[in-house]
Amino acid sequence: MTASLVISAPASGVGKTTLTLALARAYRDRGLKVQCFKSGPDYIDTAFHAAAAGRTSVNIDSWAMHREAIEALASRGANADLVLAEGSMGLFDGVATRGLSGTGATSDIAEMMGWPVLLVIDPSGQAQTAAAVAAGLRDFRAGVRLAGVVLNRVASTRHEDLVRRAMAGAGIAVFGALPRHAAISLPKRHLGLVQAEEQGEVDGLIAEAARFIAEHVDLDAVLQSAACASTAPCAAHGPSVKPPGQRIALARDGAFSFVYPHMLEAWRAAGAEIATFSPLADEGPDDSADVCWMPGGYPELHAGQLAANRQFRRALKSFAETRPVHGECGGYMVLGTALTEGGGTRHEMTGLLGLETSFAQRRMHLGYRLAELALPMPGYQARALLRGHEFHYSTIVSQPDTPLAIVRDATGAVVAETGSRRGYATGTFFHLIAEDR
Repeated sequence: MTASLVISAPASGVGKTTLTLALARAYRDRGLKVQCFKSGPDYIDTAFHAAAAGRTSVNIDSWAMHREAIEALASRGANADLVLAEGSMGLFDGVATRGLSGTGATSDIAEMMGWPVLLVIDPSGQAQTAAAVAAGLRDFRAGVRLAGVVLNRVASTRHEDLVRRAMAGAGIAVFGALPRHAAISLPKRHLGLVQAEEQGEVDGLIAEAARFIAEHVDLDAVLQSAACASTAPCAAHGPSVKPPGQRIALARDGAFSFVYPHMLEAWRAAGAEIATFSPLADEGPDDSADVCWMPGGYPELHAGQLAANRQFRRALKSFAETRPVHGECGGYMVLGTALTEGGGTRHEMTGLLGLETSFAQRRMHLGYRLAELALPMPGYQARALLRGHEFHYSTIVSQPDTPLAIVRDATGAVVAETGSRRGYATGTFFHLIAEDR
């Protein structure tokens, strides 16, 4: 039996990630084994979780995963003392149409797993109304249980007292109140937080956040509020994910790092080997591999360097003459003919596909995707149904190749980003989460 909490909030940007990281490190410093999860399709937060807790964090997603798969992933908390599952957006925010086991809302996971919710409330510009917000969240869905709240960005002692009194009147426990403290802010980028592996100071930031939280939050009370949930080892399998080959050459560096941890684990569990290479270091895929996988990331920040790395481009083109190469989002863009960065400079990419993209006029593409393959891609045959998630700010300048799939959003509406195929090269704008079966 493992103490478990879901860290959520009324909205994005309130402080869920910072609190999750701080609590994970603070309890780890006390000698507890902490297992983190991320509700939803975020591939950045899990890397921060791993840095804070010292254990791999994985995504659990009610839209893209069956309940059995979520329970199988959650069972990795069986040998932990505390599970901390960070939510996404607001507690009840999800898509309009239900997926495999829910709408993708954090509340789905909280109810499904029986994990109580620790709310982060930012009472800026409010006082007693903050208690009304917390009470509304507590009472909105019967199967979701509120453990209590932590107040973030409290303006003064008087402000804190007003909010605490109102929370007490509503029967809501306040475990702590955090004054504004810029030193524990984590850098942001257009897709969210800057990646953990990019920040040399990330461990120091997390340590400072843990120290700060320990001063202002009753860690004993938070731990006592965590339900003892059954997270025993599970015989069920995780999400249905097939390895794209037996030996996989995986691009992995500052430009290509958006790959879900459960994907890599599933590949290895199926007996596949993974050999990483760095396009930024002008490396090509391992020639002994039978498939190359180019994940997403931030290639637009490194477009000039990637264009100049001739050895990488030659090696990738040579590989693609006889073996499959697949790109997701940023990796897909690099497989294309050209990428125009935000300032308007156009850079030649590898040319394995005809896709040309541009960040000169930013347009957000965000949401779950259900794709029916029209053509095969590594690991999957035509007509396979795949669930994934798309998030980028690029626009398509041209895409002359054969569409790879019919792609729909969570409501069933067809989207224009079909992915494409040319020869052995394939690509999609969505990041694969699991097969729909």
